[in-house]
Amino acid sequence: MIVRRAGVDDVAALAGLRGITAEELPAYGDWVAAHQQTHLPFVAEVDGTVVGVAWLHVTERVPGPGAPDRRFGDVQAVEVHPDHRNRGIGSALIAAILADADTRGLLHVTVHSGRRAVDFYLRNGFTHHRQLLLWEP
Repeated sequence: MIVRRAGVDDVAALAGLRGITAEELPAYGDWVAAHQQTHLPFVAEVDGTVVGVAWLHVTERVPGPGAPDRRFGDVQAVEVHPDHRNRGIGSALIAAILADADTRGLLHVTVHSGRRAVDFYLRNGFTHHRQLLLWEP
C-alpha cells in the first residue's frame, strides 16, 4: 500500500470512492481544483489502484495576541472501498493526515464522525473534547 497526497489528476478516483456520478464529475472536478489550497486529499493505493481517500481541510482562525498564525485542520470524507476495509488503510490515511498537520504546524485537528467510526478515530489518536460545541439548524 502507498499513501500519498492526491491532486486534480486523481479526480476520477476520488469521485468514484465518493459515489459521484458521471454527470456530476465535471462539477466535482471543478470543486477539487478550486479548493486545492484548503482541502487536501490523501489517497491509499494498492497495486496502483486508489482504494481509499481522506481529506484534510485546513482553515484559519482569527489571529490572537502573539499568535498571528492560528490554522487548524478538520478530517473530512474518509472512505475506503468495501473490498479493502479492515486492512489498516483508514489508519494509514489518518496517520498521513496527522503527519501533514504536524508539518504544517496546525493547532489541532478535528473530525466530525458518524457513530460507527468513533472508535476508529479514538484508536487513531483522537480524543473526546468537552469544549467542542455544535449548533444545528
